[in-house]
Amino acid sequence: MTGNNSDSLLKEWKEEENEPFRGWDFSHLSGRFIRDTPPWSYAGMARELLSASSSALDLGTGGGERLREFKDVLPERTVATEGYRPNFILALKRLEPLGIEVVECKDSLQQELPFGDEEFSLVINRHTSFNVSEVERVLSPGGSFLTQQVDGGNLADLSAAFGDKQPWPFFTLEFVIEKIEATNLIVEMAQKWTGRASFKDVGAVVYYLRAVPWTVPQGFSVEKHHVHLRNLQRRLEKEGVLSFEQKLFMVRARKAK
Repeated sequence: MTGNNSDSLLKEWKEEENEPFRGWDFSHLSGRFIRDTPPWSYAGMARELLSASSSALDLGTGGGERLREFKDVLPERTVATEGYRPNFILALKRLEPLGIEVVECKDSLQQELPFGDEEFSLVINRHTSFNVSEVERVLSPGGSFLTQQVDGGNLADLSAAFGDKQPWPFFTLEFVIEKIEATNLIVEMAQKWTGRASFKDVGAVVYYLRAVPWTVPQGFSVEKHHVHLRNLQRRLEKEGVLSFEQKLFMVRARKAK
């Protein structure tokens, strides 16, 4: 990289760093961030379960962008939670007109849910932490739980490119299955998958890291990590694309009657 080219790239990266991110919407990276898809369809399974349920809870709905895609099959009582304030406001705007109650609630492995026992016949969850015991508690007998999760080793090689490590390496399919089997939930399906996530330019990496800050837990910024970004730029010029390993898993369980 020449001096002028380096300065131009640095300017572009800072612009990406300041680009707004809302909900869980990566449309800004359309054509620049390409991910392999797992062999299952979370949306397909969620739609099937929703259409057969009398009540449903969506944990960690983000900006509500995915839940509203199921508006034609949602049960009469559908509730969504969200813990990140900007996304909560966005979810209210998107989901309340559809008759969906949106509750502000943090998500974690220990979080208690602000609902009564056996309130829901279905709990769905995509890429949000959850307390297995609480999921079991709010499910009615025979109710279903569906979750797609990001493995704790997801994009570990991207974290390493910035001299960092993913914060939850313990969070694997095996960990979740062990937690589920300690409850009154019965695992009906469990599957894990490894694929590739590819970036067409370093600016796309910058935007992604600002949107998903836990990939670099020590705190990412263009100013702090400009050397790492330039290393990725040299790799991009050599390889044509920046590709990293993504890991997901899916679990469907049912509460015993």
